[in-house]
Order: sequence, then structure tokens, then C-alpha cells
Amino acid sequence: MQAVYAHRWAVPQTVWRRLFQAASREIVILTYSSLFLAEDTGIIRLLAGRARQGVKVRILLGNPDSPEVAARGTEEGIGADVMAARVRNALTLYRPLAEVDGVEIRLHQTVLYNSIYRADDDLLVNVHAYATPAAQAPVIHLTTIQDEDSAAVYVTSLERVWTIGKALDGSQ
Repeated sequence: MQAVYAHRWAVPQTVWRRLFQAASREIVILTYSSLFLAEDTGIIRLLAGRARQGVKVRILLGNPDSPEVAARGTEEGIGADVMAARVRNALTLYRPLAEVDGVEIRLHQTVLYNSIYRADDDLLVNVHAYATPAAQAPVIHLTTIQDEDSAAVYVTSLERVWTIGKALDGSQ
């Protein structure tokens, strides 16, 4: 384990940038919206740049029309409509990345137990807690090399959700 942050908002911006900048093979984002990243134009440019340099970028967001996204909004106390709107906003901000070769965006309809941000062997896992906004929940930084068993659980989960996700145009 590299680090534990008490809250997602406590993860320094430099950590997010270093995570994605260091990727040489793959970047994967699994979340409902990750609006905090989508609003960061520097991160969007960084993801586009990494894809242009041959790094595969996969982004997997919650389907804003799904009951899972609605339930999450209700559980967090912001309302189903607000959570769906956050996802739609993020989709609008991420959509230009879909035009970049090497970037794929899919939607999922799963109960999201953790948001997972992967760059090659490094993972930032936002550990969700019932009725707690993701920004308030802890984040653990794992590496598949040092934390092989723990990290493998999250990598497997991420890949399972990716497999059942649907491309933005509705195809799989």
C-alpha cells in the first residue's frame, strides 16, 4: 500500500496528475461520474495527450438513466435527479475524449462499491460508504506489484464492470 487518504478531496491534485502521467500502457477510470476530474481541463488534456502517445484510456461512467445511479443520489442525500445530472455533466465534459484514438467511454448499470482509478500497476480506490458522498470517503493507493492480492480484487472488479458496460452509442 502506497498511501491512505481520509477523504477523496484530500488526495493532492499532484497525485492525480502523477498517476495518469506515469501510465505507459493503460489508464482506466471506473466511477459514476468523476465530475471532479472531468471539470479539470488539465486532466482532460493530460488524458488526451496520453492516448495520443499510445496509452489506452478507458472511462466507465454510470448510466445516468439507471436505477443504480438514482439510488446512489438518494443515498447520498442529494437526490436521484442531481446524481443523474452530475453524470450527464461529466459525460458532456468527457465526450471530446471519445474523438481521440485510443480512448473508449462506456456506461455501466452496476452498484458501484468503489470508484477505481488505474494507471498501469497503480490504483487509487475510492472506498464508498453508504450515505457518504464519494468525496468524503477514503482513498487507498495500491500497486499491483506490492499489493498483488488486494489490488487484484479491484482490478478484477473493474474488468468485470468494463465487460458488461455499453459504449456511448449503445453498442457493447
